[in-house]
Amino acid sequence: MMESGNGNRRSSFSQSRRHQFPFNATHQSKVSNFSQRVTPPPTTGSNSNASTSDFNEDSQGSSNFRVLLGTCSYMCPERERIQREKLRDLAVFERLNGNPGKSSPALAVKKFCRTISIKEVQASDMRPLTVLEDTLNYLLGLLDSKEHPFEVVHDFIFDRTRSIRQDLTMQSIVNKRAIFMYEGMVKFHVISHRKLWCSTGDPNIASIHHLNMEQLTKTLSSLFNLYEANRNSNDLHENEAEFHSFYVLLNLGSHSKPMGEPLSLWFSHVSTPVLKSKEMRFARRIVRSFRMGNYMDFFRTVAADASYLQYCIMEPYINEVRSLALSYINFGGYKLHPYPLSNLSRHLMIEESDLESFCHSCSLETCIDESGNKLLQTKQTTFSPPKGGFQKYSFLGLQDYER
Repeated sequence: MMESGNGNRRSSFSQSRRHQFPFNATHQSKVSNFSQRVTPPPTTGSNSNASTSDFNEDSQGSSNFRVLLGTCSYMCPERERIQREKLRDLAVFERLNGNPGKSSPALAVKKFCRTISIKEVQASDMRPLTVLEDTLNYLLGLLDSKEHPFEVVHDFIFDRTRSIRQDLTMQSIVNKRAIFMYEGMVKFHVISHRKLWCSTGDPNIASIHHLNMEQLTKTLSSLFNLYEANRNSNDLHENEAEFHSFYVLLNLGSHSKPMGEPLSLWFSHVSTPVLKSKEMRFARRIVRSFRMGNYMDFFRTVAADASYLQYCIMEPYINEVRSLALSYINFGGYKLHPYPLSNLSRHLMIEESDLESFCHSCSLETCIDESGNKLLQTKQTTFSPPKGGFQKYSFLGLQDYER
């Protein structure tokens, strides 16, 4: 378990580990109310004049589509699988014995289709809820795959989960079982947010990271609406507070508006029980300490209370706060009193060896005293964060929860 710098508090990184979705939850859908809250984005480009409708997979209950009851018992409809076998349009995870032209019902997963013609949709093309749950669990199980680069794994799950959301929408499934599924898909995008960020030096992966963020915010927004559609009282859903905290943490950057409105305005729409939850208090404290430059409070709070998923969202900002801390110590310290790296590493939750490298990346020199202790000399005029961004550095205690 992760411990804070003073070793007294344990982190809750392990509390948000992925789990199987329960198959016995039932709830009466509130389709009409839900559909009024979700508005698909305007169509752009050539799709705006297409003969088929550009169908938004999260516009549950849209009156433009008839409600279907899916009858497909496989992860992919048979006619789609056969067609994609003929076209050799199979992802590496769908190929039977590596054959690009052969799959099986146990491997093929329905692809996302941006344009859907109402006349062509059949019940046999739609997967019922139980099949969708099984399909999602299968897809999330691939996250631990080591056979392929993560961007390959992500691309497959990214597309197939959009297809799951599309099937849920076409069948107007907005009950509590849908909530668990949307939570699982949000978790996928959050974990991907961190893993892809670690490789954003590659322009291609940077683009994937941007697309993942788009789907993260879209899926999160739909999840919030599902919470409301299934609310019978002021009680919170099991994971509602933590998932609301994700949105707050996505606003850590000074110009971040992931859902198109300022964070202060968004708070006005959030219920009092959510605002008073420990998860939301944590997220708001993190944002406050980040924007005030209070690095001591920032890292103490992260170390004591962050879940693994919350950390995944925050990690792109960790080194930014560390850099700010170094600038404070360098410019505000006494020249005759160098700062011990061992103390600073505990404050910034970073291995001492990594901290030395971090100082050098900020153009700061370190030294060693007569006892062999590494020190940061203050009042150096060379401080400058790296223009190309920081490399990945350790976060003390997180290694126990690496996927």
